[in-house]
Amino acid sequence: MSRVTGKPYFLYVLWSASASRFYIGISENAEARLLQHNSGVSQWTARYMPWELVYVEPHANYSEARKRELLLKKQKGGMGFYTLTGLDALRFRKKPATSSL
Repeated sequence: MSRVTGKPYFLYVLWSASASRFYIGISENAEARLLQHNSGVSQWTARYMPWELVYVEPHANYSEARKRELLLKKQKGGMGFYTLTGLDALRFRKKPATSSL
């Protein structure tokens, strides 16, 4: 629980279909954070809009959420990420490169 608001923390995973990328973060309100990412508040995530919230996991405190975030970030790009989140790897395949001949 947040010491300031008394709310739990949420680890969240966003997916950008246009860029075939995941973004992993922590927030007290994952839905509100998604709106911020899709409004261009963050310069990094603005490049890959629109984002879709694909996974949310509650944690009792920031420390637990941060440990889980780091674990998922280490696994990102590998099958371990899908195993830990339960997300379907086939749904999030990278788009094949297009040829410009």
